Amino acid sequence: MMTQRPDGRDPARRRPGRAFALGLMLTAAATTTTTTAASATAATPPRHGTPNFGANVTVFDPGMPVEEIQATLDATHAAQVDNEMGTQRYSFLFKPGTYGTAANPLQIKVGYYTEIAGLGASPTDVVINGKVEVYNRCLADEGTGNCLALVNFWRTLSNLSINIDAAGQDDCRASANFWAVSQAVSMRRLDITGGGLSLMDYCTAGPQYASGGFIADSRLPATTNGSQQQWLTRNSEVESWSNGVWNQVFAGVVGAPDDAGFPVPPYTTLDTTPVSREKPYLFLDARGRYNVRVPAARTNTRGVSWADGPTPGRTVPIADFFVAKPSDSVRDINKQLARGRHLLLTPGVYDIARSIEVKRPDTVVLGLGHATLTAAKGSVPLDVADVPGVVIAGVTIDAGLQKSPVLLRVGTKHGHGHSSAPNPTTLSDVYFRVGGPHVGKADTALEVNSDDVLIDHTWVWRADHGVEGFTDTERWNTNIGRYGAVINGDHVTATGLFVEHFQRYNTVWNGDDGTTILYQNELPYDPPTQADWMNGDVEGWAGYKVGDRVRTHTLYGAGVYVFNQNNPAIHTENGFEVPEARGVRLHHIMTVNLSAGTIDHVVNGLGDPADTTRIGAPVYVADYPAP
Repeated sequence: MMTQRPDGRDPARRRPGRAFALGLMLTAAATTTTTTAASATAATPPRHGTPNFGANVTVFDPGMPVEEIQATLDATHAAQVDNEMGTQRYSFLFKPGTYGTAANPLQIKVGYYTEIAGLGASPTDVVINGKVEVYNRCLADEGTGNCLALVNFWRTLSNLSINIDAAGQDDCRASANFWAVSQAVSMRRLDITGGGLSLMDYCTAGPQYASGGFIADSRLPATTNGSQQQWLTRNSEVESWSNGVWNQVFAGVVGAPDDAGFPVPPYTTLDTTPVSREKPYLFLDARGRYNVRVPAARTNTRGVSWADGPTPGRTVPIADFFVAKPSDSVRDINKQLARGRHLLLTPGVYDIARSIEVKRPDTVVLGLGHATLTAAKGSVPLDVADVPGVVIAGVTIDAGLQKSPVLLRVGTKHGHGHSSAPNPTTLSDVYFRVGGPHVGKADTALEVNSDDVLIDHTWVWRADHGVEGFTDTERWNTNIGRYGAVINGDHVTATGLFVEHFQRYNTVWNGDDGTTILYQNELPYDPPTQADWMNGDVEGWAGYKVGDRVRTHTLYGAGVYVFNQNNPAIHTENGFEVPEARGVRLHHIMTVNLSAGTIDHVVNGLGDPADTTRIGAPVYVADYPAP
C-alpha cells in the first residue's frame, strides 16, 4: 500500500558519476580574498547612507582602472573555481556606468558562491564591455581532463548589460559568451548584445553536458542551448534559440521557439507566465543612496519587466533593512524583524540553532553572495508565518549534523493558509542542501503550507557527492533526506523546480490547483538494495507525486532521471504518480536512464521502461491523460 505522511495527507550525482554516464552519450558535437575596493567600501564612512556590507562585498566604481577591477575578479575566481564545498562567499556590485573598453574589455569569470550584479535602477545603467563567463570545470589530469559543467553550481548574474567583446581571446573563446552551468545558477535582468550566448562550453575538451539553469527578465541575443539537459527561460526576449537535450521550457518569452514538434525538438512553450514576481535587487538612486526594489507580483505576463520604465513594484530604502553578518545572533536578527525591519544577509555561512522567524506581511529577506543558513541542533533555520507578501531571495539553506524536521517552512501545517493571490509569498533563488560540505540530516527540505505561494527557481538537493568521504551505502544511511519539497498549500505556483536524490518522494504536491513550469529530478543514486527503495509494496518512490485527494493540478515540461549506480538492479515503478482526475494534467513529461537502474513507466503505468537498453534516450509522454 502507499505510505502516507504523518499529517494524514496523501504523500505523494555523484556528479562525476553522472558525468561518466553522460559522457557515453557524447559522440559529437580556499582562501578569502580581501580587495582594495571591498575594504574601502567597508571602512570609509558612507556619504549617502552606504551600509557596511562587510569585506566579502566589493563595490566597483566606473572610475576605477579596468586593470584593478580585473585583478580583483581574477583573484577571487582563482580561489573559487574549484571551491565547490567551501565556505567562502562573495558579492561583486557595480555602480552605474560603463566598465571596459573595446581596447581593454573586462573579462569576468565566475566561480562558486559568487554573485555579479549591477546597482542600476535598470539593467542598462551598468554596461560591461567584455564578457561574464563560466567554463567547463576540469577535474583530472592537472586541469586538462574530465572537463564538464555538471557540477558548476551556486553562482548569480543579474541587473546589468553585457556588450560582448572578445578582444584578446583565442578564436574558439571569441565565438560566444559562455555560460556553462548547472543547478543553483540564475541569470536575471540582463541585456546582452554584441554577440552570441552559449549555455555550454564547447572550447574546453570539446562539447560537454551541462545540467540545467534558469534565465528570467532578460533580453538575449542568438542563444545556443547546446548540451543543456533542461532549462527554463521565463519572461524574456530572445533573438533566436537553438538546440536542446531533454526538456527546454519557455514561459512568457518573446521569440521563443514553437513547441509543435515535441519531442523533436524537446521544447515546451507557454505564451505567458501565469504568475510571476521578479527577484528583489539592490540599486542606487539618483542621489547615490542604496535601496532595494521589490517587484510586484503579476499575472499572465510576457517579455521583460523593464522595457517601458521601472519594474513595477515598491522601493524600500536600505535603512529599513537590518544588514546582518554571520557573527550576528538569531536572537538579534529576530528582534530586528519583530520591529518591522527587513533582513539583508551579507555573504557568509550562518549557524542557525533556532529559527529565524518571519512573522510580518511584506517582509523581505535578501541574501547577497549566496548567504548560507546552516541548521544547528536540529533547528528549522527559516520559518515564515501564514502572512502575505513575504519575499525570500538569494538564500541557501543547509541541513546540519542533527536532523531537522524542515529546513524552510512557509505557513503553519493545518493553519489557515493565509497568503494572497495578488501578493503571494515568494521564494526566488532559494537553494537547499542535505550533505555535500558536511553531513546533513533533514526529514523535509522545503514545506509550503500557505496558499498562493510562488516558488521562482529553487534547487532542493540531497547531495550525491561531497567532502564527507562516504561510500554510497554509507551516504544512504548518514545523509538523511526523506522528502525534498512538500506542497500542502492550495494555488501554489512553481517556475523552475529542481529537486534531486531524496530518499522517498522528491516532490509531494498535496495542495489543490497547483502549477509547475519546468520540473527536473534525479532519483537517488545510492539505495543499497531494492528493499531500501520500496514504498510499501510498490517498487520505489516516484520523482513527482500529486496527492490522491488533489483534483486540479498542471505540470509543464518535466523529467525524472535514474542512475542507480550503487545497485543497478533497482527498479522504480513510475517516474510520476498522479490521481486520475479530470483537472490533473501533465504536459510534455519524460523519464531517462543515465546508465544504471530502471524506471518501469513514465506515469501511472503508462510509458515504456527507461532502462539500460536505451541509455540517454528519453521516454516521452506528450500529454497525460491523452487529449
